[in-house]
Amino acid sequence: MNLQADLLVLLPELILAMGAMVLLLAGAVLAGGDRSKPAGSETPLPGISWGAIVLLVLAGVATVTGPEQAAAFHGAFVADGFSRFAKILILTAAALSILMADEFFTSQQLSRFELPVLMLLATLGMLLMVSSASFLSLYMGLELQSLSLYVLAAFNRDHLRSSEAGLKYFVLGALSSGMMLYGISLIYGFTGSTQFSSIATVTHAGATGLGVVFGIVFLIAGLAFKVSAVPFHMWTPDVYEGAPTPVTAYFATAAKVAALCLFLRAILIPFPDLAHQWRQIIVFISVLSMALGAIAAIGQRNIKRLMAYSSIGHMGYALLGLAAGTALGARGVLIYLAIYVFTNLGVFACIQAMQRKGKPVETISDLAGLARNDIKLASVFSLLFLSLAGLPPLAGFFAKFYVFLAAIQAGLVIPAVLGVLASAIGLVYYLRLVKVMFFDEPVEAFDPVSGLGSKAILVISSLVALFFILAASPVITAADAAAKALVP
Repeated sequence: MNLQADLLVLLPELILAMGAMVLLLAGAVLAGGDRSKPAGSETPLPGISWGAIVLLVLAGVATVTGPEQAAAFHGAFVADGFSRFAKILILTAAALSILMADEFFTSQQLSRFELPVLMLLATLGMLLMVSSASFLSLYMGLELQSLSLYVLAAFNRDHLRSSEAGLKYFVLGALSSGMMLYGISLIYGFTGSTQFSSIATVTHAGATGLGVVFGIVFLIAGLAFKVSAVPFHMWTPDVYEGAPTPVTAYFATAAKVAALCLFLRAILIPFPDLAHQWRQIIVFISVLSMALGAIAAIGQRNIKRLMAYSSIGHMGYALLGLAAGTALGARGVLIYLAIYVFTNLGVFACIQAMQRKGKPVETISDLAGLARNDIKLASVFSLLFLSLAGLPPLAGFFAKFYVFLAAIQAGLVIPAVLGVLASAIGLVYYLRLVKVMFFDEPVEAFDPVSGLGSKAILVISSLVALFFILAASPVITAADAAAKALVP
């Protein structure tokens, strides 16, 4: 084993790990320097936040300039086109989420240096997850991410709903981790290895028993919890509503990308010859997720709970690409995630802008007549909602198009048709939001959007939603190369 070469493969992760420790120490020293400051605002957040963003940028540079194809620590971690694509998405989502959090918590006078440090550590776990080529390294990265996310969900500790969200997420997350670990133990017991490539060799030879199938079932159950797919979605609405808005944005983007990319790697690489076994399960949870996301969101009154059910539906669409089990399906999932990240960051930046007299508001009725008070915000909100709905020629249409195309070519015609129907039903609640903003009687206006970071996110997400069709080729090419690293 060449230690230097191994460390080079993990250079992005090492940058985040060492940088997070430095920021943690710096924050602790600064926080202890002035005891006269009120609790919760001991350290100015911007300095630590910008340090975290710089670290994420450096990790991104290391990812892009790192080895194109390499393995480290006896094959437990890999660097390939797939991990590179996933890491860039995760790092981008994390950096923009920290930028949102900087503005949000500073305006709410809740600045605490631990927030960007926790986001860095969670991002570190995500990068380890998407580079894992062994169930042991997979579980290590997953738990590092999860432990940080549990704290982030309950970060606003003086708020009852935030504490409740963190507790629910912790309890259900521990249950899902136990199920996944049990599944991994069954797979190891019946194949004799935790390495993805070795497991694929054993399953290809047909030397496995029913125990491997049970192991896959438990593994999928644990992974389905992480992407909030039905029937393991129970935590999502409460956590989305209870967590602070930028933390919710982080859950909805970076965490979802990491979990779904982990799903792809942990299923497609070890078990290509058992596709007929796991495809049935994936199709089942995909169809249920699309249906629940479309129907349950209609009756919501809180916009963050609505976005929670919307995310459940979108994970159902993405899982349909995984169910195809082909390189085309994996490409569709990656394109979907790229569009999903920018669209959702824009939506949550809009939700963060829903403030009156410095206090956040979250009910849909608060959007009434927004177009008359702030036509720019209402236009961006509507554009992003229609993109999520999948209306052409917006970016969301192409996200669903590539997934449905892969599903149909894999013979999953009925699930694809059900997905189209679910998308049509989902259009109802997106159009209702547009109607409320443009046609209802106006209520009290929101405070003006003042943060430069939020404005930048709104502009970027709007450009992606509008003009993805003009710049789609590089994204499709990168996603195609990444998919071929999973399914040659």
